[in-house]
Amino acid sequence: MPKDTDQELIQRALNKDQKAYSRLLSRYRDNIFYYILRMVGDKTHASDLTLESFDKAFQNLHKYDTQYAFSTWLYKIAKNCTIDFVRKRKLNSLHINYGSDEDASINENTLYSGTLNPEENMIQQQEELKLMKYIESMKPKYRQLIELRYIKEYAYEEIAEELKIPLGTVKTQLFRAKNTLAEMILTTPEEVKI
Repeated sequence: MPKDTDQELIQRALNKDQKAYSRLLSRYRDNIFYYILRMVGDKTHASDLTLESFDKAFQNLHKYDTQYAFSTWLYKIAKNCTIDFVRKRKLNSLHINYGSDEDASINENTLYSGTLNPEENMIQQQEELKLMKYIESMKPKYRQLIELRYIKEYAYEEIAEELKIPLGTVKTQLFRAKNTLAEMILTTPEEVKI
């Protein structure tokens, strides 16, 4: 059976074919993840940025110019998401010291307070609610792993101890849980996400 081209999958995705979104995600997820991982050096951040990149790509799929390879466009989105992430982290850790006067020192809280304005706060709360709905609809074992790791912020070792399963099993199942969650988020039509 011939493999669908990117262009065919994109056209089907634009026509609301959820399997086409899933196929595009499966086709490029690992490559995008490792591309981002090389830039940020952290698997958790790379995983989050991979999801963010696909989310942006799928939300803007109607803007994709077919004269370019889909992979090129996708890598550009991933690169931009990663650059934004790195800039924010650098801004958060920036310190400026004006001589020896301690009162003249400006820390990251002065330059970037990290506090959100009311609109940003409301958007963040809505996003968190949507994410929690997805998590709640997952299989119990995956939901429990996601909650322990990302909500309660347990270390892998603590999860293994809590669930009385081997550390390798925790990592494998958590990887599957994250992929399942990613597929749920990225293949749900935007009008349903809200």
